[in-house]
Order: sequence, then structure tokens, then C-alpha cells
Amino acid sequence: MERIAIEPRADWRERAEAMGFRFHTIDGQRYWTEDACYRFSAAEIDAIEDATAELERICLLAVDRVVQEGLYTRLAIPEAAHGLIDESWRRFDRNMIGRFDLSFDGSGPPKLLEYNADTPTALFEASVVQWEWLQTLRPDDDQFNSIHEKLVEAWGKYGIAETLYFTCVRDHDEDFGTTEYLRDTALQAGLDTRFLFIDEIGWDGLGFVDADDRHIRSLFKLYPWEWLIEENFGAYIGPSRLQVIEPPWKMVLSNKAILPILWEMFEGHPNLLPASLDPRDIAGPVVAKPALGREGQGVVVHPGGLTDARPGEVYQGFAPLADFGGNRAVIGSWVIASQPAGIGIREDDDAVTKNTSRFVPHYFA
Repeated sequence: MERIAIEPRADWRERAEAMGFRFHTIDGQRYWTEDACYRFSAAEIDAIEDATAELERICLLAVDRVVQEGLYTRLAIPEAAHGLIDESWRRFDRNMIGRFDLSFDGSGPPKLLEYNADTPTALFEASVVQWEWLQTLRPDDDQFNSIHEKLVEAWGKYGIAETLYFTCVRDHDEDFGTTEYLRDTALQAGLDTRFLFIDEIGWDGLGFVDADDRHIRSLFKLYPWEWLIEENFGAYIGPSRLQVIEPPWKMVLSNKAILPILWEMFEGHPNLLPASLDPRDIAGPVVAKPALGREGQGVVVHPGGLTDARPGEVYQGFAPLADFGGNRAVIGSWVIASQPAGIGIREDDDAVTKNTSRFVPHYFA
């Protein structure tokens, strides 16, 4: 694994916007960054792909244990969601997307930092934008990226006969861009789709409806389950028989309190870090994480360890990100319908990756 400084294309901005990539710059800071790229060997890509498949396997085993033993209080999942999770898991409801964030520098096994299993972003740039970069600048090399093809294939297996709605919050370019990209892949799979913002979904006493009072039977939402379940209409989701993608059982995996359960089930696994709800269980530097935090929010590295636990926090052993002259890179490894599908790399000057971190393309040779 190597970081290589390169000359950015003079027309990178025009190219990005022509693809519909409008959040290439966030809060005045460049998010898409092509003044560098990452080069991997084929063996390193194999190591990431194998680790991703293995992590998905053990995560599904962890969901099964949570459901079978009813371990919801360990994840602070509200009671209103227990039945939804149970039913969706026992129905084998299909899942679509997830992103494992991994610490990996090319030596040793990739280590799981967290699993963004419910509302992962950085998808469009990983699937389309960096592929266009590869085809333009390094057409003779390869990229770990079959995200687009796997998305189209996966939508085709849902068996959705009616309109599939897509939704996210207003005034958030990244969420809107990610949702619209996913809708485009569903269209390519032959599905009938419509988009509406989350605040446009209504309830008519019998089911959820769109702005024209048409019933919504299937919904992809880039909106966290833990928010959905707490809202006024949340109690209607079960009785309505609405098909929601991601399914309710993803609430188990999107909660960082799954990390201690994984460690308890597979202690010493080469792709896991020690994790606990009590920081005293972890020797050496400790990372404190909110169980439901996103994009690095609330994540704090404690180099000297910790002695006191705080409610709502999860503690994990510290695995430093690969550091290339102060550019610290995290591997975002995608699964589509539980299959490894590709990676996107974000880097930051800080030890914690945030929503302002830079996206940098990659290739392997």
C-alpha cells in the first residue's frame, strides 16, 4: 500500500459535476481529492476482500445471537424495535449495502473499526467517480470496484413488483446524491422508482402514502432506523407491512455496541480489536465511541487508557490508521447484498476520520 502524489486533472471539477457528483467540495474544503492516489498490490486487495467477507460472516452470526438470545438491552435498542428486528431476521429480509471501516497499512490483517450497516455514504464516489478517474488516467491498471454491477444485480433479486420509493432528509447534498445514485441503479435493474423527502411521507390510517396519496409498499431510506423508530409514525411501520431497505435487523449491526459482542464471540479474531462497554477491559490506548455516533462524531482516542465508563459509550483497542506523511487513511470496504464489492479511501490529518475527510482514488497493479 503506497500513497502517490500526482497532478490533478485540470478539468476534474467539470468531470465530477458532469457525473452528477455535486458534493465534491464540502464547506469550502475539497472532498474529492486527486492530487494523490493509493496503489495496492493484488495480494493486499485479496487480503481486504477476504477480511470483508469474513467480517460480514461473523456479523451475521452476531445478529443471529442477538435475536435468539434477545440481547437488545446490551445495545440499548428501544423495546418498540425488538419485534421489528425479530420478524425481519426470521423472514430473512434482504439487505443491500454496508461499509466496513478498516485500519490497514498493507502489513498484517485489516482490523475492523466499525460497521456502517444502516446508512453508509461515500458510495457514489467509490463506485462511479473513482472508476471514471481510473479509466481516464490508469486504464491499464485495475481497481477493487464492482459496486455498480453488484447493486444492479442485487436490486433485481428483491422481486419488487410495485413502485420502490427512495427517501432521505432535505438540504443534505451527500445524502441526496447517494440516494439518487442508488435509485439510478434500481432503475437500471428495471424497477419503477420514485423519490420523495422523508418529510413528504404521510399516513392515511391504513398505510404510508406519498404526496399524491399513493400507498408506499417498498421504501429505501437513507435515514437512521433509530430516528425512524422514535418518530410519531414509527409505531405504524410494523402494522403497515412496509418493506424497508435496509431491513430492521440492520439496527443490530449499525450500533457500535455490537463490537463487544463480536469480541465476546470471536475473541482474538485477526480482523477484530478488543472491545468492551468497560474501558478497563482493554489494555493500552483506548478509543471511546458513542454507540450511535456517525462520521467520527464523539470519537476520542485516549492514549493512556481509561478507568471510567460513560453511559452510551463503547470502548475499543486503538489501531492507528495508515499514516503517509500525516495523511491518515481509512479503508471503507463495501458489501452489496453481503458480498464484498470494492473499497473507497478517505484520509484526514487527524487520527479520527470525519465527514470532512478527503476521498482519494485507488488502483492496484
